[in-house]
Formats: sequence, structure tokens, C-alpha cells
Amino acid sequence: MSTDNPLAQILVAGIGNTWLRDDGFGSEVVKRLAGRELPEGVTVLDFGTGGLDLAYEVMRGYAGLVLVDVAKRGGEAGTLYVMDPDLDEIEVISDGEVMNPHGMDPHTVLRFIKTVGGSPGRVAIVACEPGDVEQMGIGLTPEVEAAVERAVTMVLETAQEMISAPPSEPEPAREV
Repeated sequence: MSTDNPLAQILVAGIGNTWLRDDGFGSEVVKRLAGRELPEGVTVLDFGTGGLDLAYEVMRGYAGLVLVDVAKRGGEAGTLYVMDPDLDEIEVISDGEVMNPHGMDPHTVLRFIKTVGGSPGRVAIVACEPGDVEQMGIGLTPEVEAAVERAVTMVLETAQEMISAPPSEPEPAREV
């Protein structure tokens, strides 16, 4: 396969807490990706609640980062979103600000990376509207479980776009 940037390395990172039902969405997506043929240059890792580990991994040097998580945006449970955050709008962590290294959401991870002078390359977030992330429990709700395979496809398409296309301007979130 020919790409514009054959050396591009893309990190796909599942994040979330599998003990909080639908918050385990990112972990489930990357688990299913492990059984798929991945494009050359794509690394898939599950970071769970280890946001600081994710930040350090990103600083190893990737051309792109695909974060897989849940996002409460007001849609129906199981709705998938692809978001391209504007990294120029991400603010650095202020002096004296306290961070929980086990509770770092995608925005906080990006803030940390920017604060220490790192760059995640192009960033996309593939997210699912959760049904239940408040109560302890293992296993996704039926609506979110039904979205996992579609999310796997979206993640693969997004990673392939990052490998094949030059960086582009951030786009607003879109429902899919």
C-alpha cells in the first residue's frame, strides 16, 4: 500500500474505567482491534485510567493520536462522534494546578503534553455517548455494546486517513 507518509506512526489509545460500565468503551474497542489486521505504522494500546502513562507514550513521537473514549454530548446512548480538537486552543496547565494522574480525560492529557513541550501530532477522538458511567459494574450497556464494531471501523478509517493525508485544520464534532 502506498501512502504519502509511509513512516507515519499512529497511536490508537483506549481510555476509560472498565469498572464503570460504559466507561469501558475505549478498552473494548481496542481489545477488538487487537484481533484485526492493522495498517502499517498503527500501534493500539489500552491505557484504562492511566492518563499519565498515555501522555508519556505520546511524547515518544507519533504523527497522530486517535483517542477512544466515551463523551457525554447529550445524544442517545450509543451515538458515535468523531472530534478533531484544535490543539491551538488547548491551554497549558497553570503553575500549581493539581492533576490526578489516574483521572486524566483526553483534554487533560493534551494539556499535559502541551505543558511539557510535547506534540501528539494530529489528534482525533472517536467517542461514544454513554448510557451508564455512574454506577460500578462491569460490562457495557446494550446500546453502547451495539456501537463497538462501528467504532472499530471508524478508528481504522481515522488511523488510515492520518497515515495517508497531510495534516488538516480541526473540524467540528460530527455525529455518525
